[in-house]
Amino acid sequence: MKLVNLRKLNILNEHNKVIPIFFACDDGYVKYLMVALRSLIDNSDPKKRYMIHVLSTYISEDNLKKLKSMERVNVWIEYFNVSAELEKIKKMLSVRDYYSLATYYRIFIPELFPEYDKVLYLDSDIIINRDIAELYNFNLGDNYVGAIQDYLIANVETFGDYAENVLGISRSAYFNAGILLINSREFRKKHLKKKFVELLNTYTFVVAQDQDYLNILCQNKVLWLRSRWNVQMAEENIRPLEQIGIIHYNFAEKPWHKKNMKYGDVFWNYAENTPDYGVLKYLLSQYSEKDQKRDREAGEHLIDLAKSEIASDDNYFRLFLANQHRSITRQEIKERIAQYEREGRFDEDVEDDPPSRMLMPDEIDYLDRSIRKRISTRYAFQMARWFVRYLIRNKQLVIKEYKGLENYRSLKSGAVITCNHFNAFDSFAMQMTYEKSRQFHRKFYRIIREGNYTNFPGFFGFLMRNCNTLPLSSNSDTMKKLLKAVDKILQRGDFILIYPEQSMWWNYRKPKPLKRGGFIFAARNNVPVLPCFITMEDTNIPGEGGFPVQAYTVHIAPPIYPDPNKSKNENVKEMMQKNFKIWKEIYESTYGIPLTYTTEKKDNR
Repeated sequence: MKLVNLRKLNILNEHNKVIPIFFACDDGYVKYLMVALRSLIDNSDPKKRYMIHVLSTYISEDNLKKLKSMERVNVWIEYFNVSAELEKIKKMLSVRDYYSLATYYRIFIPELFPEYDKVLYLDSDIIINRDIAELYNFNLGDNYVGAIQDYLIANVETFGDYAENVLGISRSAYFNAGILLINSREFRKKHLKKKFVELLNTYTFVVAQDQDYLNILCQNKVLWLRSRWNVQMAEENIRPLEQIGIIHYNFAEKPWHKKNMKYGDVFWNYAENTPDYGVLKYLLSQYSEKDQKRDREAGEHLIDLAKSEIASDDNYFRLFLANQHRSITRQEIKERIAQYEREGRFDEDVEDDPPSRMLMPDEIDYLDRSIRKRISTRYAFQMARWFVRYLIRNKQLVIKEYKGLENYRSLKSGAVITCNHFNAFDSFAMQMTYEKSRQFHRKFYRIIREGNYTNFPGFFGFLMRNCNTLPLSSNSDTMKKLLKAVDKILQRGDFILIYPEQSMWWNYRKPKPLKRGGFIFAARNNVPVLPCFITMEDTNIPGEGGFPVQAYTVHIAPPIYPDPNKSKNENVKEMMQKNFKIWKEIYESTYGIPLTYTTEKKDNR
């Protein structure tokens, strides 16, 4: 039950004068929470007002009285029972039983407390060494959270590999969720609680659990705060206290478990003035070497768990399925495609892409020069081949026929490969077409979108970043780097796949108007364009949304060569027109109908 009296409600309405702070703990952890509260209260500004909310499914009356006894004129402590909210979440889980919903309290805060636009969430195993208002006062802008890098993820190789290979998040961009400044307004606006439930129904993270989900939900929407606000116990250096905002006794490093540990005296100085000081001292005296050994083994187990997740094929598949989760149904997509065709919006996607961030030049090695990148690429192709075999074996990818492979094999130089784009799997189909051509002395690259490179987590994101992909970028310097790489790739005789329609419309059979980019690459480097067009037919295999799985036929047309007697612009225009004409002829001969559109908008081909 949420208990806030009328006086406090009036104060809460003065948004700029109240600092809302949230803790989550169970009844057994209240004794440690009280030490954190003591440090918060002792360092608070008497001119400011602090509203502390304690979230739990149960706290005994005795412990509630102890918590309330710590209140001050400007510091209020309220208990909120989240049991009803957890029951709602349980009913929304369709894939698996959820084993520890309590771990996720912080994600519920924005909707449970709509009166706040910004809140602080703090773990209970902390000491606050400065006025917590300093942390609260950071301006989040449109970022979802303000946070500090997780030291273990950034500095322990196995955990860093786990973040990058399983979650698709850079080890240097993974935050510790024990200290969070939460932008509640943006959480509600972007429906992050709903997205969290969707992730629960598709992902199973067992290493850092809540941190993993939060990092995926908030990726690239993080205000990075100074590390003084989350000084973690794994750090090797000991900082002067005047440089510390919060000490976080995370992992197994607890001062109530070990004597003479780093920053332990700070904890005990505050603990001495809490109701359960005697209990805490007794627990320390009873914590045996056997208990400490169990803590060490738990840490070793976590490392082993991260290694197993990295190596798990099953995990990759689960993550891929999660990335395929759609916020709209397939029927709604089909209806939206019909609408976009009527309106002539051929270059717009009908499905929402994940939020994107800018790809910077120093983040990308387009030509795979580093040893680490080459190793990742080799491993990514092994995993991609395994996954394609899995799809084919389970009839999720059906390729009926390759027509015109001799045209692919005839290429004696680099080339721009064009293809229609209608499914994430068509990229696999084009990779297989390349392998069927047996042009193995030439590499096969593909142009992809910026967001596909920067924002996809898990297995699919790993492929996006490592299978000879050439991401576009909204950064001009990165684009200059891409253009130089494209020129070098084509001039040395390799292939680049480009989707010149720009947009992807799910299972759309018609060719869409083409964009100039890929044809500029070909004309500038005096290499041919190889037009490929994939046609589809229904199978009797049920697929997504009840629609049948499509059987693909890959049509490879003769190459279109630039005319050396024409200018670059003339070649670009002519190659585009020839490419579209070829696609149109394949469409009409395969389906036996003329190519027409419902739109009245005229387009130049």
